[in-house]
Amino acid sequence: QVQLVESGGGLVQPGGSLRLSCVASGSIFSIQPMGWYRQAPGKQRELVARITGGSNTNYADSVKGRFTVSRDGAKNMVYLQMNNLKPEDTAVYFCHAQWDNIWGQGTQVTVSS
Repeated sequence: QVQLVESGGGLVQPGGSLRLSCVASGSIFSIQPMGWYRQAPGKQRELVARITGGSNTNYADSVKGRFTVSRDGAKNMVYLQMNNLKPEDTAVYFCHAQWDNIWGQGTQVTVSS
């Protein structure tokens, strides 16, 4: 069974950094677009960053200049480097394979002093 598994979340102070990782099993990774989404309590899930098979990227306005999405096809990995984190970045972050419409289980990111 194909699946996505995220890791790398945690508690960090404002201004800090975290790097999220998403590993894909099976053949779902290939060249399909992959996305990072987040969902804060009481809010809808929103797209944070997206990367195509050709490594073209796009970002939500709220994270531009702070977050960077990348992928390693050889390792079936997608990463989200998050710098200068703010309390409003607190959420559960999910990895998503667009063509297969598969979600990971999510990883909690909490930004607090």
